[in-house]
Amino acid sequence: MAVGSGEQAIFWYGCNMTRHGEVIRATTRLLEAVGIEAVTTGGPASCCGSPKDANARINEGMARRTVQAFNATGRETVVTWCPSCHMNMQDSMAPVTPTNFETVHVTEMLHARREALRPLLTRPVPARVLLHGHLGFHGRVPVNGLVPDLLRLIPGLDLVEHPYRAPGHMCSSLTGVPGALADAQRATLAAMAETGADTLCTIFHSCHRENVGLEQNHPVKVVNWVHLLAWSAGWEAEDGYKAMRNAADPRAALGEALVEAAGEVPFARLVEPELRKPPPV
Repeated sequence: MAVGSGEQAIFWYGCNMTRHGEVIRATTRLLEAVGIEAVTTGGPASCCGSPKDANARINEGMARRTVQAFNATGRETVVTWCPSCHMNMQDSMAPVTPTNFETVHVTEMLHARREALRPLLTRPVPARVLLHGHLGFHGRVPVNGLVPDLLRLIPGLDLVEHPYRAPGHMCSSLTGVPGALADAQRATLAAMAETGADTLCTIFHSCHRENVGLEQNHPVKVVNWVHLLAWSAGWEAEDGYKAMRNAADPRAALGEALVEAAGEVPFARLVEPELRKPPPV
């Protein structure tokens, strides 16, 4: 993959990253730091169609509109975050609606320019870190190797090795199989105990959401790889989702003003049940 200096790109963070604004902002800053002028896009208006897989007509329509919108920007690179979006673009979206752009995963983009990141990452992050890897996406983009290479740029960070990899492409793919996510979490905690890791580093957003609750019952810290890079760069990247998920009262943690801004009904029906789920294993 050849990336020119000062390249203009679209940073497509997908539909399900909106809970993690700090990750989106930090990723955009990381792309800019390596010479990528990134325009961010995501949410329902830029959907890959996967939420409507059961309805082929709606799925195809959503996907077609997203590709056409990307084509209209004239930008030749779309940087993906979500593995589902990345795979859908390559497998079903681009083959149906011709694209005028190349699709590159954000880990590939940053890894290709990691030497440009090195001078930025000056603050030590003292942590003994285990990567939360999955099997499913690695065959498409070798994230289980790319992310560790980026983490090794961080001073003070001790990255431990363990062969365990969870099934599926990210944790959301396990939630529909009874017991699968709990089994994967138990195996992950066992790997942390074997290696002496105190920090679990997630790669993808659904893995982060499903695992931050481990902090409630286990002496571990759960962070995303972007958090670690941002902290080493000296940027604020407070994990607001984790703070709400692990709060005794998520509503109080968010604050009534923000609940009111989001809307009482949407918060009570869509957000609060997720935040009040029992903690993981």
